[in-house]
Amino acid sequence: MKLAVFPGDGIGPEIVGVSLDVIDSLVRQFSLALDFAVHPAGLAALAKYCSTFPEQSRQAAGEADGIILGPLDTASYPKEIDGGVNASAKLRNDLDLYANIRPARSLPGVPCAIASMDLVIVRENTEGFYAGRAMHAGSGEFAPDANTAYSLRRISAHCSRRIAERAFEIARTRCRRVAAVHKANVLPLTDGIFLRECRAVSRQYRDVNYEELLVDAAAAKLVAGCHDMDVLVTTNLFGDILSNEAAALAGGLGLAASLNHGDKHAMAQASHGAAPDIAGRGIANPASILLSIALLFEHLSRTRSFPSLEQAGCSLRRAVEQTVIDPHTRTPDLGGSTTTKRFAQSVIQALPSSRVEQSEYLLRMSVGS
Repeated sequence: MKLAVFPGDGIGPEIVGVSLDVIDSLVRQFSLALDFAVHPAGLAALAKYCSTFPEQSRQAAGEADGIILGPLDTASYPKEIDGGVNASAKLRNDLDLYANIRPARSLPGVPCAIASMDLVIVRENTEGFYAGRAMHAGSGEFAPDANTAYSLRRISAHCSRRIAERAFEIARTRCRRVAAVHKANVLPLTDGIFLRECRAVSRQYRDVNYEELLVDAAAAKLVAGCHDMDVLVTTNLFGDILSNEAAALAGGLGLAASLNHGDKHAMAQASHGAAPDIAGRGIANPASILLSIALLFEHLSRTRSFPSLEQAGCSLRRAVEQTVIDPHTRTPDLGGSTTTKRFAQSVIQALPSSRVEQSEYLLRMSVGS
């Protein structure tokens, strides 16, 4: 199995670099038939190849089994015609990565606003209000004059149905509750299609409880404690906002995992930005990208029949959580003083080191310890 790795901008090379050290350890400890290659993307690629996402990188991503993408400083990119390509948006579109899976879970002892949060937001990733995803050609935003602009929102039955199906599948592995988040009272046509497809899918999953929430009510419930929330499924823009809100309430974007996947490809991606203000200081938190890699491994295991990769993903997730829970191994964003490299070393040390220990470790996970 092959991974295509794109370090990205700002703190990206630092957090992705130590993540590859962790992957090396997982390969050895779980005897994984796994290889990875690093490819250019971001401002460094622009300087060398006149594009932030050169053609050879696009080809490598399409040929890989999985993708790891570091944060991108797209605000510093030139216009696309001058080489400023958003690799994240390009990959989501070109590889049809229609599902953005964003768990939000608070951890014991880690500073957060909602200590009981444990939910997953399933966000449609290929259409909606996003200008580059609303049209086959051209932009979904346009300005007929200097003081007027329009934005088109595309919602289709096909994309709504498949993201709903993914949400119900995830709910079956959790508490069997799905809430469709919408604003059909003011967007009756587009969110009407979205809800119609969610309702149709719900009839195929009679064992999963289904409800519908206005997006403003969902945002308020998150702040109020989200005690009865399990899986939220929603459209692109709403999902983007709610997943960032949930991450902030659960401890911050530095702890937020993110997986983008379609039927054939999957990409782990840090939820946070490139943080150029702390780049090169060795203090960035790699937890988000590591937890995203854990999601990628678990997904690839299910879709490619690779059981040892799921074991590695589960072990990685627990090792990251154990490292974050310990105040002595937290990075400065979580109130600690650990460096990026030391954090990754602590994760490696927390991984099970033998087959027997791996079996015992996974058994403890299965009973919820």
